[in-house]
Amino acid sequence: MHILLIEDDDRVAAALRPALHRHGMTTTRLDRGRGAVDSLDGVDVVLLDLGLPDIDGMDVCRAIREVSEVPVLVVTARGEVDDRILGLHSGADDYLVKPYDIGELVARVHAVHRRRRVPAGSGSDGAVEDTVEIGDVRVDLDRHLVVVAGENVTLTRKEFQVLAMLARADGAVCTRSQIVAEVWGKSWPGANRTLDVHVATLRTKLGRAELVQTVRGVGYRFAVDG
Repeated sequence: MHILLIEDDDRVAAALRPALHRHGMTTTRLDRGRGAVDSLDGVDVVLLDLGLPDIDGMDVCRAIREVSEVPVLVVTARGEVDDRILGLHSGADDYLVKPYDIGELVARVHAVHRRRRVPAGSGSDGAVEDTVEIGDVRVDLDRHLVVVAGENVTLTRKEFQVLAMLARADGAVCTRSQIVAEVWGKSWPGANRTLDVHVATLRTKLGRAELVQTVRGVGYRFAVDG
């Protein structure tokens, strides 16, 4: 995934870019708003600071949205409710206030990218089908349904959110911090243990333990390749 980072603070950019690279992302950085629209080619997600030296970030967001549907995640110190509302009305897909946890930032990047991505499959009537099928397991992401060997499997809300995140990743590894940030919205000292319990319960309920694979020291992945 390629990120366009629009951030004027050299220290923030110097810390953020290596962190994104460790999560498998490449970056292009601009230290001002001018030129943002001309730099969108090949970009998967824009990380946009609002306090830019030449153009207000809200105006940059509007300009991007006029020419592209690329996901825009505002990352800023402006935390007032009015600023959040204005940012979303300006075309931002999400809004994160500094300081933030890098795991939450990465999870939000993946989330906005998934929401904007056009699914590959569609039905004969043109309606998009947002489902994942592996063998006799079918995960209907829109209707929050899981079917195994023709039988509905009842999951709790959190269990389904974990499963849906892994299924949408299409075999890519989701780190523990990404899953915790997206499903629970925050981290805490016992978060990893809570996640492990949910994954263990998922495997039991699905009856297909091999579907949710552990990537030691990193996180989990959905075994879409069988």
